[in-house]
Amino acid sequence: MPIEDINTQAWTVYGQRQLTRAYTPPVPQQMNWAPWEGVGPGIEILGDIAGRRVLDIGSGAGHHAVHLAQDHGAHVTGIELSPTQHERATSTHAHVAGAEFVEGDVVDYLASTEPFDAAYAIGTLAFLDPHRVLPALHAGLRSGAPLILSLLHTDLHDRGPSTTVEPREQMILLRDDPPLPTQMWVLAPHLWDGLLTEYGFRVEAIDLLHHPDQSAPVVQQLIRARRLPARPTRLSSRPRTTRPPVPHAAIGVGAIVLSEQGVLLGRHHRGTLELPGGTVEPGECLEQTVVRELAEETGLHARLEDVTLLGTLVDHVEDIVRLTVGALVNVWQGKPSTQPDETVGDWAWYPLDQLPDGLFVCSAQILTAWRPNLPIDHTPAHFTPYAYSTPAAATVADGNA
Repeated sequence: MPIEDINTQAWTVYGQRQLTRAYTPPVPQQMNWAPWEGVGPGIEILGDIAGRRVLDIGSGAGHHAVHLAQDHGAHVTGIELSPTQHERATSTHAHVAGAEFVEGDVVDYLASTEPFDAAYAIGTLAFLDPHRVLPALHAGLRSGAPLILSLLHTDLHDRGPSTTVEPREQMILLRDDPPLPTQMWVLAPHLWDGLLTEYGFRVEAIDLLHHPDQSAPVVQQLIRARRLPARPTRLSSRPRTTRPPVPHAAIGVGAIVLSEQGVLLGRHHRGTLELPGGTVEPGECLEQTVVRELAEETGLHARLEDVTLLGTLVDHVEDIVRLTVGALVNVWQGKPSTQPDETVGDWAWYPLDQLPDGLFVCSAQILTAWRPNLPIDHTPAHFTPYAYSTPAAATVADGNA
């Protein structure tokens, strides 16, 4: 069964259970973007919506749409694919002026209606394939229209977001009934940022909203984006001059390869111990440099998808800015060994609690950016993380971030 059909079926069962209970959520007095009252911003992030056409994506029982229509003068359309959820809204709120409820697929609906002035989805967009729904939202919103998305980040089991654009199983929970399995796109914020940018939106902010009880694991992410004007098919670019830029920086990578025996380090012919790595060559992406250097220096073979970039360290040596990108290599094949004509060899595994003296500065900076509590001294460097699991941008110095 297609993924979105699985989700529709689950929400249809959910809606029927709520109809049987005759349960209708109260119309809120203020907009709550998270499941908890008083957490995060309010209606102001939608802008002035009085008299404007607003789309509620996956409107459920319709209580949010009614609030915007009654209290803020918006003309709200709630689109809902589940027939029982749609019935919950119409059976209770069909008489509300300024609010209408449509049963159907949001992508099909947007293809046949006038563009909206704003749109939002509270916990619902993650049940739709982003590659299908985001282009439809770009076409179905006016230029400059806000798009507000409240999405799951970390679930009840303390499971954080995925780092690939793929759905995974998540359960809809009801107090007295069996859970309903669904497939959700629970994605890391940088993935949502990339998807929205790809499909013609400017992401203005991504906030993580935490449960009021600090011990609760659930985290919601709130994304504020805006529909950009349609872009020309191609934009031209040109060099400033015919001469290459004056070199003033050097960029390289260092790879943390971790096994049960520890982290992999080799000895440079000048005496320092260091991670596998080296200089980025023209035409390479950073992951390609990691894979190439690992093979050339150690004989280990990895794939691009086995490389996770951690972030960029910036320091300087005299007048040259040095950029070092740290990476984790999660899977590899082979055994490390000294390679002919390489300046680093004698590869060995070192436990993290028994790291040797004499680490190369760049390797030391990468290791402490990855694990700030490692007792390693080195010259400071400014670290900007790529992955959301790494510390925020900071200065890495003396083994502490």
